[in-house]
Amino acid sequence: MPYHPISSALAVLCLFLVGLPVSAQPGLPSLPNPQESPTSDTADAEWDSELTGKISVSQAAYRNWQEGGVNSLSFTTSLDGATERKGDRWAQAYTARFALGYINQEDQEVRKAEDRIRLQANLQYQGDGFFNTFSPTLAGDLRTQFAPGFAYSDNPYEDEAGVDPNNPRIGEDPPVRTSSFFAPGTVTESIGLTYDPLDPLSLRLGVAAKQTVVAEPDFRVLYGVDPDNLVRSEAGGQFSANLDQQLSESIRYRSQLDVFFAVNQLDNPPDAVWDNVINLQVNDWITTDLEFVALFDEDTSSAIQIREAISVGVSFTLL
Repeated sequence: MPYHPISSALAVLCLFLVGLPVSAQPGLPSLPNPQESPTSDTADAEWDSELTGKISVSQAAYRNWQEGGVNSLSFTTSLDGATERKGDRWAQAYTARFALGYINQEDQEVRKAEDRIRLQANLQYQGDGFFNTFSPTLAGDLRTQFAPGFAYSDNPYEDEAGVDPNNPRIGEDPPVRTSSFFAPGTVTESIGLTYDPLDPLSLRLGVAAKQTVVAEPDFRVLYGVDPDNLVRSEAGGQFSANLDQQLSESIRYRSQLDVFFAVNQLDNPPDAVWDNVINLQVNDWITTDLEFVALFDEDTSSAIQIREAISVGVSFTLL
């Protein structure tokens, strides 16, 4: 079946929207106050939502330029959304980040420059006493990408131990496909306690489960998944730290660190993802983003994977 990135994007967005609750879930435990009406926790609570899009384009062209240069054209589009609702006892928050971009350089084929799908959900209970300081929390996180990715310098399958010699990727000359939609995809669920020591900072610690999904059998060896299995499942603990700080009227800094400890790999370093974004709002339309992401997963690579990007583009508010 041919691959369609737009269809994949719509499928992920629909799944996310279907999962959004319209009120506090009736099956979840609560501590009712007999002096309050049964719906007092949500009767006055409203959803606070935002949805912004951004389009970034950069171009460079040279002709008879003595100092040299490479003609290039890049295009990136992104969509960021968030919605939250706070009642007397329950707080719900959902975020979605989508991005896809390509770059075309002289004498090279079009390459992917940015590709991101990330969905997060958080349900937090605000109780009394101990549970007022340390709030019981259910959280979920999904991370994958839209389009195929390639290795351009070498063939990574030939360096992996235990690769099936019949793998069709063996012997391919670069570029070699190494990823696609949900290959890989990681899903993490956790239940634990959230502590907010400062207004912009939130810390969470709890037990967790993590699934690494690789839909393409050929790619599984690159992500530590058995060739005969669709998913590698792990159980353990998770620590998460979130910072959302308005540094000035036009500068906002957001940082999120997620660390996962697998119980069957206590001798190995934990998996970690650290996302950082500094947003500079030039005016109502023009924004600049400085992004830095560090990822470590020893099942994928023994090196720390790093991505950094600076983008200037036109942003628009949809919600």
